[in-house]
Amino acid sequence: MGFYKDSSVFKVGIKYMLSMRKWYALFTIFLCFLSFTVNSSAKDFRAPQQALKDAFPGAIIEVKNIVLSEPQVEAIEKLSGVKLNTRLVSWYIAKRGNSIVGYAYIDTHTVRTHPEVILYTITPEGKIDLIEVLSFSEPLEYMPDEEWLKVFKGKELAPGTIRHRRDIPNITGATITARAITDNARKVLAIWQVLFGGKK
Repeated sequence: MGFYKDSSVFKVGIKYMLSMRKWYALFTIFLCFLSFTVNSSAKDFRAPQQALKDAFPGAIIEVKNIVLSEPQVEAIEKLSGVKLNTRLVSWYIAKRGNSIVGYAYIDTHTVRTHPEVILYTITPEGKIDLIEVLSFSEPLEYMPDEEWLKVFKGKELAPGTIRHRRDIPNITGATITARAITDNARKVLAIWQVLFGGKK
């Protein structure tokens, strides 16, 4: 009699284990699907090297890695109103012959919870020439279009300029993205001004 009781318990245990295995399998499939969905929203549009070549056709591009001093960091943060998360910055200087035809900075920053990579190009006079999204890891409906990015062309850093919703229009449904690109445009211009603004 005891054997049959034990046998019944054994059968129930087997059924329970099989049931748990089924749910575990379904849960694993769900996680894979979720991972695919999240990763599918991330998109790399162009390699930085190609974007730089297209921005400065026929130019020789030099890379300059700079470690900012504490006074430089303070000056940049004061000018831009944006806190720096690193003291190491890499600038691309485009030259034709002995003349500088432009500068570029590739900035990586977080929008909501994922990073975006933005190319900012600056004229020798310190004005924004081009802003291009190179990589965007948030859902693509939050990404700005080219027409909105063109609003920045010709903008330069001055007190009270390049402000989201004031000088730069908002993007309906993508406010955080618009603010991030705008704030970091000021940051990039401020870094340029501190490092290169006095060199003509």
